[in-house]
Amino acid sequence: MSVSVTERKAALAAEYDAHRQALLQGDAACAWQHLERAHIIAQPVLREHLRSHWVMLRLALRERDGAEVAGQAIRLVLAVPGNLSGRLPIGNIGRARVNAFRQMPVPPDLVKFVP
Repeated sequence: MSVSVTERKAALAAEYDAHRQALLQGDAACAWQHLERAHIIAQPVLREHLRSHWVMLRLALRERDGAEVAGQAIRLVLAVPGNLSGRLPIGNIGRARVNAFRQMPVPPDLVKFVP
């Protein structure tokens, strides 16, 4: 199912806003969950896909999580050929703790955002 650009942008804005609110409340785990959801929504659109990894990289730096920083740096590079070739692991949450090529189940409310 395809969604409009407006719908995708609104969903991304909601996840990024929820991520910021979680950080303001000191809940990094919740912030990561919203960034994982944003990644699933963003993945089909290169610019948004890169943005999702950039925001994840910033949070990893803030948390001083070296493994996550390295994983996000690699994913920023991998996103370009993945999007250009159309070889994206659907449902992947974009975190360093998950193989960058692993497909994952898509939450039911996000299915409409994946190809």
